[in-house]
Amino acid sequence: MSPPPGTADGKPLLVTAEMPKDILAWADGLRRAHFPPERNRLRAHVTLFHALPPSSEGEVRRTLAELSKEAEPPPARIDSLMNLGRGTALAVHCPDVVALHSEMQDRFHGLMTPQDSQKLRLHITIQNKVTGDEAKALQAQLGPSLEPVEFRFHGLGLYAYEDGLWRFMREYPFRG
Repeated sequence: MSPPPGTADGKPLLVTAEMPKDILAWADGLRRAHFPPERNRLRAHVTLFHALPPSSEGEVRRTLAELSKEAEPPPARIDSLMNLGRGTALAVHCPDVVALHSEMQDRFHGLMTPQDSQKLRLHITIQNKVTGDEAKALQAQLGPSLEPVEFRFHGLGLYAYEDGLWRFMREYPFRG
């Protein structure tokens, strides 16, 4: 039996900052070009929380609804690469989303994994689980030609984690 539409159905919850379609298409094209194809099961994304417990679904939904209702679409900028050791990411600079994340961390205290409790470094992974040399080669190739990209995040996304894939549950648009 499939889960009720839009519910976690006992699966861990993920929260993202949702990009506009043109930025998503560009970043996803880089991901498809450079991510090992056998491991690339997701589209490009900006993860804020990786695994909140399914028991917190109501609290997470209320928090996302409240914060997105109060917030203007925050301006963001991509102008550099991030070395992930065995991968490469587009570094995303957006102080407003970092501040929102910090507020969510306060509200989700006791619900977060160690990974989600850390300071947020916004990024879009375009390559992962390769050798360090492969990552450095891509950074050397893309770095000099990376043009600054400015955009606004348009909302927060809520997903359920299922068998290595993300099932979309709901978007909470910024409406401040």
